[in-house]
Amino acid sequence: MKKLLFVFLMILGNIHLFAQTQQPLIVPDDSIRSLLGRILPNTDPNLSSHMNLQFCTAGMANFTEGEFDDAAFNLYRVKLEILGAFNEKFSYHFRQSFNKYSNPYALDNLSSSIEFAVVNWKMNDRFTLSAGKQDLALGGYEYYVNAIKVREFSEFNDYLACYQAGVTGRINLSSSQELVFQVANLRSGSDEDTYAYGLPEGIEKAKVPVLSTMNWNGFFADNAVQLRYAASIGQQAKGRNICYLTAANVYEKGPIVAYLDLMYSREGLDSKGLISNLQGIGTDMPVTAQNVEYFTAIANFDYRIHPNWNVYVKGAYETARVYKANGPFEKGKYRTAWNAQACVEYFPMKNSELLIFAHVLYKGYDLTDRARALGGFCPDKQRFSIGLVYSIPVF
Repeated sequence: MKKLLFVFLMILGNIHLFAQTQQPLIVPDDSIRSLLGRILPNTDPNLSSHMNLQFCTAGMANFTEGEFDDAAFNLYRVKLEILGAFNEKFSYHFRQSFNKYSNPYALDNLSSSIEFAVVNWKMNDRFTLSAGKQDLALGGYEYYVNAIKVREFSEFNDYLACYQAGVTGRINLSSSQELVFQVANLRSGSDEDTYAYGLPEGIEKAKVPVLSTMNWNGFFADNAVQLRYAASIGQQAKGRNICYLTAANVYEKGPIVAYLDLMYSREGLDSKGLISNLQGIGTDMPVTAQNVEYFTAIANFDYRIHPNWNVYVKGAYETARVYKANGPFEKGKYRTAWNAQACVEYFPMKNSELLIFAHVLYKGYDLTDRARALGGFCPDKQRFSIGLVYSIPVF
């Protein structure tokens, strides 16, 4: 029977994707009976099913270079999540976003709107195997935390295809440290879906486009200090690899949540497209940039000034460079981006995920002469929004 279940998990891991949440919307409390348990109270208590709905809507006013552009209401995020357990060893997690493209991609044969479709096997107290569509095991608090808590992602995370089909093993080194090993698809669709202008001429596609990741998570000082570090490497095309180095440094205690994320990628092909898309509209034959690197630093400070009120300030600094000349792209820096945010959140009900927020965003860009020579243009942006967020435990 165990062999049959293992084969089933491996099949799920090979079912043939943008910022981002790895945590469940609401983690089910073991003391709360599932819908099945309420209807059939004599069923196995280890068999559970929970459904959550994430809802975020806001009215937004957008500005460019300080000039008013438009204002409208926006359904920022609507997601449906189902998670539970078959028994004490097997659990599952499914989540779908209703704000994403819905047609199946070529590589994993699954819509990008499906973020999670994963089965977890707790083989013993020290090792858990997960197979199916899941998040890449990268570091970074903004990357990992539930997206409902993020009003604006950094560009690094916003352009990162973080949900992929694969297999992950988690090893509990101790009660406070964990090692994660993962092999997952590097992309969900074809090369044309992934890169701004497809593969450059003369570049052959990868036969095994996978990303291998090793992740270490540590919790110290009574879990107040949290460290999430990861290194990843994968093949984008023949002779073109990608490397990620990502790290989260978090302090979370009492009313304070503060973190510093450092994220770096070195890419044989420009998977994020930020440099490739600097080529102006008049470019005759635009091509996907090669040999690029991106760096991002994110700093955030949250303070719960009252049980009903939270405030935070956040900033991100990001650079994009070419480390080796190719085609129309010279070696050197091409763009610098930064954002500054401030937010006030009001929680009208205790012990509830319902909140009302007012958020201010400033995004600035600085293009070098190299970028402008390609026809690049990035005006500064500003946004003011007032909205509502609710994570609803349906059952």
